Amino acid sequence: MPNKTQNRNFYMIAKTMFGLEEVLAQELKYLGGQDIKKMNRAVSFKGDIGFLYKANLNLRTALRILKPIKYFQAYNNKELYKKLYEIEWSKIFKLNNTFSTSATTKSDTFKHSKFTSLLLKDAIADSFRDKYKKRPNVDPDEADIHINLHIAKNTCTLSLDSSGKSLHKRGYKINSLTAPINEVLASGLILMSNWDKKKDFHDPMCGSGTILIEAAMIAQNVPANIFRKKFSFQKWKDFDSNLWEKIKEKSLDKEIDFKGKITGGDISKKAIDICKKNIKNALMNNKIEAFQADFFSTKINENTFVLFNPPYGERLKLNQLNFYENIGSTLKHNYEECDVWLISSDISEMKFIGLKPDKKIKLINGKLECSFRKFEIYKGSKRLNKN
Repeated sequence: MPNKTQNRNFYMIAKTMFGLEEVLAQELKYLGGQDIKKMNRAVSFKGDIGFLYKANLNLRTALRILKPIKYFQAYNNKELYKKLYEIEWSKIFKLNNTFSTSATTKSDTFKHSKFTSLLLKDAIADSFRDKYKKRPNVDPDEADIHINLHIAKNTCTLSLDSSGKSLHKRGYKINSLTAPINEVLASGLILMSNWDKKKDFHDPMCGSGTILIEAAMIAQNVPANIFRKKFSFQKWKDFDSNLWEKIKEKSLDKEIDFKGKITGGDISKKAIDICKKNIKNALMNNKIEAFQADFFSTKINENTFVLFNPPYGERLKLNQLNFYENIGSTLKHNYEECDVWLISSDISEMKFIGLKPDKKIKLINGKLECSFRKFEIYKGSKRLNKN
């Protein structure tokens, strides 16, 4: 039987990447979240347990959904351990569940997040052992229950991580290339670009197909994490499997048809082979066409929406000295009347594209500061076309 409190709204936090906070807030608003507030790399909101399930299933730009369960003050490690130990952990999860811990600290007192995470783990294990003479096992990779501790100065927020593994792990990828674009970032780029889902979509450097698959899922309103087999909330004591099945069914009922084309090219045969396998695994064979092609010698139809992630940083061979200059020239001559977006961390090199961007957006991909830029490609002179 579901807990009577399950229909009550509670406070949650959706974690995301720098620069995607506004997109995530809009997603939450569309889903029906309440009291939505943007934070740094996160968005807070309120909803009931059903909304927590729905958020995990549908949000494209969230990395994980946290449910805070305890707030307290601590001023040293001894006090922190004591307050963590005193929590009735057996009411939160079972002895036969595996668990993992994580911590983030912004404090002069608690400076080391890894040590704080270990202290949390010890407090939980000791609490169970002293009560039951046994302790639950720790599993850092495939744990049932994930517990997060956030400390800002001396204020501690203990949360249950309802997602488990990061939500960018959608479940459709069989394989990938070196340094692939994160699925959450890929979706964020597409949503941020305001693609109208009417124009054909093309990624000319598609790699393992992440942008293509995310675009196809967005175009058809397919739930972002429908292919995931496991969320941490499914191991919670109050998990309502009937409600979960209803939410999945209702989310799938909202799928729509997309009449346009989604295509991708890549110069690497290996990349295209991997891309096609991932497309098939995402059940998008009839929606996406991927083919081997050299971006620099391919001409694209007018009025195509183009978004791509050219190799940069470790993925770019530095002997390609004219790489960005050639990108600019190719766009100008082979992508006429197209809206083109691209992301790169080689910000100083992007000036060699030789085209004035219509928009610039700062993002962070991993530890790399990136620029996401829009170029409106016209025939002939841009000024003449605007008049």
